Amino acid sequence: MAAGTSAKPQEEIATYHDELIAIRRDIHAHPELAYEEQRTSDKVAALLESYGLQVHRGMGGTGVVASLECGQSNRAIGLRADMDALSMEEMNAFGHKSANPGKMHACGHDGHTTMLLGAARYLSQNHDFNGTVHFIFQPAEEGRAGARKMIDDGLFEKFPMDGVFGMHNMPGLEEGKFCMRPGPIMASGEVLNIRVSGKGGHGARPEQTIDPILVAANIVTALQSVVSRNTDPQDAVVVSITKINAGSAFNIIPETAEMAGTIRTFDMDVQEKTCAAITRLVEGVAAGFGARAEADFKLIYPPTVNWASEVETAARAAAKVVGEENVDRQCRPMMGAEDFAFMLEDVPGCYVLLGAGLDEAPGSGLHSPHYDFNDDLLPLGAAYWVELVNTQMGGA
Repeated sequence: MAAGTSAKPQEEIATYHDELIAIRRDIHAHPELAYEEQRTSDKVAALLESYGLQVHRGMGGTGVVASLECGQSNRAIGLRADMDALSMEEMNAFGHKSANPGKMHACGHDGHTTMLLGAARYLSQNHDFNGTVHFIFQPAEEGRAGARKMIDDGLFEKFPMDGVFGMHNMPGLEEGKFCMRPGPIMASGEVLNIRVSGKGGHGARPEQTIDPILVAANIVTALQSVVSRNTDPQDAVVVSITKINAGSAFNIIPETAEMAGTIRTFDMDVQEKTCAAITRLVEGVAAGFGARAEADFKLIYPPTVNWASEVETAARAAAKVVGEENVDRQCRPMMGAEDFAFMLEDVPGCYVLLGAGLDEAPGSGLHSPHYDFNDDLLPLGAAYWVELVNTQMGGA
């Protein structure tokens, strides 16, 4: 244990580490997709009720919120974990691999849920804080905006809180290291769809056609200039075309070509300028070939932007668990997107990354069919939640 760290929560939680592992692996073996997390939410609710918490069901569809009050203070804090799995086939062979074909916990939400359950159990037995803790178990983080749905269902009206906090495990980052930063920590996520309309015909007579595949290829190449020539070099932007569909036979030039991709930024003004530049470029390139093209945009998540004061609170709590030397307060932001962003738009808070280990095997990172959550993190993450509550609302 590093100097200056607090042993009690982590040591006590470690006494039921095996129980937490069993919970986590049971959830892993029964993954459920966005807004289908009925078995998971049933299990979560039953455990929370067994700890003596007030449990509220149905927010955001399958969401669960449990509240724990201690003392007389009207201060309140929200702790959030995500519950949904991904639509993919698991390629592991261990005993707790997915029993649901085409569904897998490949991002660690099973571990996130279990760590928060571990914290709820500890806090229900150790009333060392003064205020109210709301344990938020959120559905549909993986591209379906479950956080937004919970907010629209009245999360912050029914459960007022002074701050809200989230956490994600991170393979490739040293195990037990906490990373955070004020300002953007995760990027926006926007879907880009482009449809090119040309004139089809025989593959042997291209002069009689307007080839949408040729137009699409030139659009893909030209899009590289959006970042290199239309964006301030100090603004981080990613524009990636990840899918192209066109044609049906080797000797037919098709009428249309369709492309899809993603746009990522840390600033919504930059996002809007990027979309405007893409629209001009797509339409202009197509017109130069005598074709037509349309770009359509759908914002999935805005940037995840941490609040400075809450970052400092989270950092102090993490330091109590792992030592100051294992807390990075100025980590590099990531281009992945996270729907906890919606909560941070409404309530001050902080999203942190918890290192899951540097020695990840090839292909075993997040969203890999070989991924599995590092169970050694369970007491650590639960202890962080406990220390966060005590740091924010210490003194019953």
